[in-house]
Amino acid sequence: MGNKVKSIGLIGLGMVAGVAVSLQFSAIAQKVTGSPLPLEELRQLSDVFGLIKTDYVENVDDKKLLTEAISGMVASLDPHSVYLDKKAFREMRETVAGKFVGIGVEVGMEDGYIKVVSPIEDSPAFKAGVKTGDLITRIDGTPIKGMSLDESVKKMRGEPHSKVTVTISRKDEDKPIVLTISREEIRVQSVKAKMIEPGYAWLRISQFQEPTVEDMARKITALYAQDPHIKGLVLDLRNDPGGVVPGAIGVSAAFLPKDAVIVSTNGQLLDSKQTFYGRSEFYSARPKNDPLAKLPAALKDVPMVVLVNAGSASASEIVAGALQDYKRATIMGTQTFGKGSVQTLRQLTADTAVKLTTARYYTPHNRSIQARGIVPDLMVDETADGDGLNSLRVREADLQKHLNNDKDPEGDGAAKKALSAQRDELEEGQGAVALAKKAKPVEFGSKDDFQLAQAINHFKGLPVKLSKVEAAPAAGGEVGEIKSDSKSEAKPAAKPAVKSETKPKASEKKPALKQPGTLPITQ
Repeated sequence: MGNKVKSIGLIGLGMVAGVAVSLQFSAIAQKVTGSPLPLEELRQLSDVFGLIKTDYVENVDDKKLLTEAISGMVASLDPHSVYLDKKAFREMRETVAGKFVGIGVEVGMEDGYIKVVSPIEDSPAFKAGVKTGDLITRIDGTPIKGMSLDESVKKMRGEPHSKVTVTISRKDEDKPIVLTISREEIRVQSVKAKMIEPGYAWLRISQFQEPTVEDMARKITALYAQDPHIKGLVLDLRNDPGGVVPGAIGVSAAFLPKDAVIVSTNGQLLDSKQTFYGRSEFYSARPKNDPLAKLPAALKDVPMVVLVNAGSASASEIVAGALQDYKRATIMGTQTFGKGSVQTLRQLTADTAVKLTTARYYTPHNRSIQARGIVPDLMVDETADGDGLNSLRVREADLQKHLNNDKDPEGDGAAKKALSAQRDELEEGQGAVALAKKAKPVEFGSKDDFQLAQAINHFKGLPVKLSKVEAAPAAGGEVGEIKSDSKSEAKPAAKPAVKSETKPKASEKKPALKQPGTLPITQ
């Protein structure tokens, strides 16, 4: 592993060497990579660098040119490989760790403004009096109308103890409210849970982070303390963009038999050719202190529905795929994003890194969901009136340079055609699309959550209203209503096949998530 990291470092130096046309380094790099460097192309790179320095209209910083060259080289590979500069690397580490510096609000967009979904408890925003439903219209005096959500969020983040001024529009208030709030480190709660009604629980994972498995275990324990006789559990993965692989393994392991295969990966590196099992060494930073060890035994058999949509990607698709393969849960909702690849953070300096696609992943039954997604067992739209803009979302198959599906390379074209036909059908009704754009986003877990209501109906054996639009490529249930028998569909007909060995093989003793300087992520 160490040699491989060195190789990556030397290849990075090869860019500089190419600019300098160093034959000495060329010999070293050739020895490391096993093949000669493309000297002609490296000379061209050097020539272009020189032309920019001498002929461009104004002076350009050397460091900027080289950084952009590295960034372009990595970005040319696929949509998910990226060079992370100091700022981007810091933000990535904050996301993975589940904490960031900001004011502490969960937000969405409404009418071009930021809508506060919820202030995080005890955060600076919470203490300053920010409320659910508030619209943030200005940040430090700058109007945010027309600004993207990402841009707006970045403006609210910053250094610890620095201040930001937000202007808020609130219902029942005649004048805007101006608040100056001090930024602090915020710990993101990626797991939410509550009892929807007696006997039926809702567990939502918004992103897979380092603390997710421990947070989930605490939430599940609290649910069973509230109601020891849970009859149905909804695992909500809608709009979950993914995150760290260990989080996905741990969440899957909580509901599957011990030592069940959760996911396998394959790539060029030996460390990328692995099988991950439902064992603490694969999902816990402290394997001897397994966060799942004390979960109620009933959790392994409780009937389950997993809610997914086009925003469910990567690590959330690992969980949905594993539970679907073992027939442990009924997957409900709309077809997922289709990101079947794993990225690894390779740190270059103390402040920079490359997020590089290092493997494809496969479900326990060796399915690849790359550019396809998970097709739900029950296709259910976001609302009773249709799927809104969910079906118009960009998916993996829409992205340029996306990896092909190595299990069925020719299926990519079929998937794209099916998605295109589906969207054409939706866009024919322009009035419906315009109406969907004006519709308020669904608050997951609320009384107005149509898909959640259908999941509860499924548990109770009541009619479930299915989607009128088939999955792409053609799959999914019949149109209209069906009557569900949760007992027969939520549990497998036979005990899922689980490999019997309890000791990891030599190649499994040090899974990728344990290697120093690397961290597998799927977002």
